[in-house]
Amino acid sequence: MALTAMMQQYLQLKEKHKDCILFFRLGDFYEMFFEDAKLVSKELELTLTARAGVPMCGVPYHACEVYLKKLIDKGYKVALCEQMQDPATTKGLVERDVIRLVTPGTLYEDSMLDESRNNYIACFYAKEDSCGMVFADISTGEADISFFEGKEVEQGVINELSRCQPAEVIFPESFLSLKAVADF
Repeated sequence: MALTAMMQQYLQLKEKHKDCILFFRLGDFYEMFFEDAKLVSKELELTLTARAGVPMCGVPYHACEVYLKKLIDKGYKVALCEQMQDPATTKGLVERDVIRLVTPGTLYEDSMLDESRNNYIACFYAKEDSCGMVFADISTGEADISFFEGKEVEQGVINELSRCQPAEVIFPESFLSLKAVADF
């Protein structure tokens, strides 16, 4: 199947963000194609259509927060791809690029947050008998850093995880060597 220049652009951006659903901006909509379209159509109960044999579905860009929140709550990551040029003044293919990766810990829109609690993203570093961690809420700018050594590591990490209850955790594989934490 011969693909249009726009579909080639979509596939190039999708290749860079394989682990995300790609919201591809086309005018007043974010469109999803191929497997992303099938998945989003099923998960959000949207109509799946096709053009030239390519599955597609879309959501209005002005209402995308509702759809993003539903996908994030279901455990998906979303890459937002925007038009980098004004289509009205551009001849040929409009330049597009991913401007944001949306994950549970990167939410900052009031409509997608629980205002009764922080929305932390946590990052850990573990080595032998020490562990450092950072909790950050990008919606408020609040950040907290902790470091534990020796016998305090496992209980300290568990206490901090319980206290902050992060929406998302980023960690190296070495973090899983802390058995009590990995089981937590």
